[in-house]
This record gives sequence, structure tokens and C-alpha cells, in this order.
Amino acid sequence: MPATIPIAYYVIGAIVVIAIIVAIAAVSSKRANSARLQRRFGPEYDRVVHGSGDRTAAERELAAREARVRKFHIEELPAGARDRYLEEWRTVQSRFVDEPQAAVSGADRLVENVMRDRGYPMEEFDQRVADLSPDHPAVVDNYRAAHGIAARTERGEVGTEDLRQAMVHYRALFNDLLGTSERTSS
Repeated sequence: MPATIPIAYYVIGAIVVIAIIVAIAAVSSKRANSARLQRRFGPEYDRVVHGSGDRTAAERELAAREARVRKFHIEELPAGARDRYLEEWRTVQSRFVDEPQAAVSGADRLVENVMRDRGYPMEEFDQRVADLSPDHPAVVDNYRAAHGIAARTERGEVGTEDLRQAMVHYRALFNDLLGTSERTSS
């Protein structure tokens, strides 16, 4: 007489198989989300992960940034506003030779104006950087560096080369916000 396997063993086996499938799907989904965040945030992803020391927490933060920015009404600038801002950039940049500190301050204000006109809220600096990061991840470090130099300028702690570097950083951010290339450097 053949031995019969109790039905409970089949149920337990099915539960184990289902649990394995769910675990594999969860890991696969987490990896896909990690890869998506890495592609979207680029170097900012690495900076946040390194800064937090916890990949899961960092990815939660980046996802929260995405969700926050989705609530904004970020828009491209109309052609007339873009042209006006390009002309303002040329003016700010031309001041650098005679008044480098004033030029850096002007570049900071100009970038803030462009952000405001595009629909970014003008909160404290760290929040502005976080809000920029989903759509402009390649230049948020430029913004941090330029803003840091601008802050040190007010305390008299920078030289002309630092100020020049701040202008380069602001130009990269400005171009990215306007969707322009290096044509603002003329």
C-alpha cells in the first residue's frame, strides 16, 4: 500500500514556494527602484547614500524629494523670459572683471529668480537644493559650491580664483535651469 502524504505537507510546500516568490519579487523591485533612483539622481544619489550611510534611508529621502517636486508646477520659461535672463546673465558676467564679488552676488540672485519663475519654492538653501535635485541632479553640487563661495565672500574669506569658480558653477546651474548650452558665456 502506497504511503499517502498528508495534505498539510502540500499546503506547507505551497506556502514556502509563494514566500520565496514574494521575496524574490520584493528584492527585484527594490533593485529596480534603486537603479531608477541612481539613473535619475546621478551623482546626487551617491552623495546622499554616502552622507546617510544607509542606502534604504537615502533612497527614501530621494523618493520623498521626487514626491515633493511632483506637487510643484515647474514650467519652462517662455522665450521672452529666457532671452531676458540670458541678457541679465551677460550683464552679471561682464561685471566680474571690475566687481567680482558683486558679480557672484548677482549670479546668486539671478539663479534664485530663474528658480522662482520656473515654479520652485524659495525656501532655505538646503531645501532649494533638495527641490532642484530630481530635475537637475548634475548641477546641484555646482549650486552648493557656488553658494558656499558666495557665503564665504560675505565674510571676506575668498580670493579672485574662488570667485571665478563660483561664476563657473552658477553658469552651469543657470544653463541647466534655462535649458541652454554654453551660449550664455558669450
